[in-house]
Amino acid sequence: MEKTKHRRRMRVGASALALAGSASILAGCGATATPGNTGTPTKSHGRIQITFWTAYSGQLGSDIQHIVNQFNASQKKYEVKAVYKGTYPEVLSATIAAYRAHRAPNIAMVFDVGTATMMDSTGVYVPVYKLMKQNHIPFATSNFIGAAGSYYETASGNLDSLPFASSTPVLYYNKAMLASVGAKVPTTWQQMGTVGQALVSHGKAKNGFTIGWPDWSQFEQFAVWNNYHYATHHNGYTGIKGVKLLINTPPFVNHIAQLASWQKSGVFTYDGRESTPATLFIDGKVGMYIDSSAEYSAIASGAKFGFGEAALPYVAGAPGAPQNTVVGGNSLWVMSGNPSATYPGDAAFLHYLMSGSVQAYWATHTGYVPVTNAGVTHLTNNGYYQAHPDAKVAIKELTNKPANSWTRGIRLGDLPQIRNIENAAITAVFAGKESAQTALNAAEAQGNAVLANFASQY
Repeated sequence: MEKTKHRRRMRVGASALALAGSASILAGCGATATPGNTGTPTKSHGRIQITFWTAYSGQLGSDIQHIVNQFNASQKKYEVKAVYKGTYPEVLSATIAAYRAHRAPNIAMVFDVGTATMMDSTGVYVPVYKLMKQNHIPFATSNFIGAAGSYYETASGNLDSLPFASSTPVLYYNKAMLASVGAKVPTTWQQMGTVGQALVSHGKAKNGFTIGWPDWSQFEQFAVWNNYHYATHHNGYTGIKGVKLLINTPPFVNHIAQLASWQKSGVFTYDGRESTPATLFIDGKVGMYIDSSAEYSAIASGAKFGFGEAALPYVAGAPGAPQNTVVGGNSLWVMSGNPSATYPGDAAFLHYLMSGSVQAYWATHTGYVPVTNAGVTHLTNNGYYQAHPDAKVAIKELTNKPANSWTRGIRLGDLPQIRNIENAAITAVFAGKESAQTALNAAEAQGNAVLANFASQY
């Protein structure tokens, strides 16, 4: 896989404040929203201009600009202009502000945790499945790999937005370390403890393993991979009112308690939020590391040892486990209220992004997974996965089994606030200040208050 300096922390790098007021702002917009107007579209070099707001700078910005340039060169009617608008929360905030001022972009990149906020704001956007139908472009949720389609689909199975940059957590492991203690790659959490203990006991690593993005990987993804319920109403997919978290139930309490116990013995070490613990793995201080599949390139550019990528460990004996993971990243939303003449251009560009060649380019240059079946097929036929088997691990997780109604994804309002609450809870547990049960009881109560506040605005 080609290297890039991008790290997954772009996902939710800014504070939740950018989203805190977005629900109420968007909730009041739907009544006056219009899919399009008869105004005159902006033109550039005689072409209709399509404005595309992104959260990509640096290498990712260059990669997305390459795709935009290729689209612009492929036809003469439309010109897409990619505009960097800051971090993910900043893009969403800017989009909201622009919509209210009747200056919304044609297409906006919205991170995964902003999905509920957008989806529950009827009239603010043009559903992608309707846009494609109106422009006679073949389109179906089944065009996308299972977990990418299910995360962004409506209760009726349609896509309101176009899945784009997607990743999922995986297990990275130091090949030499595991071989030195005669250990196979763990497949269950029990084995994680056993292998971690062996690494520490034999002096091969300071700690057995660590975890990046613990709120995402140890609550949301832990739930779906092990076939557990994270929240009621099928994780928010079937309603807004009355949704409750289920994170103080035995599966989550026992798991966090086990991690806390392993931390005391050195098998596990907690090193903070986001992907900051990656340095422990890169520096050889731990033998195993759970983080996003999109972190692969960053690890490859820093590690001075051979490492592998494997599926997440699952809870032995959990009914249905391992089930499937879900995507993190972003999807693309077509905003309403723009000149009618721009919408065929929106559809053409999004259709271009779905092609096998574009998805292959994106996946091989960024570390994200191809979200369309055409992209997977393109890479398979070209021998890419045979030459880079680790790149297939994330796809196998996402498509391990057809998603159940409660493993399609997490569709909760103000999810960044809930993640902050979860992080505070586990920090207290790992610091020895609270038991797992006490901390998660409090986290669930606080999270439910956030959900109730979100629901009250609709």
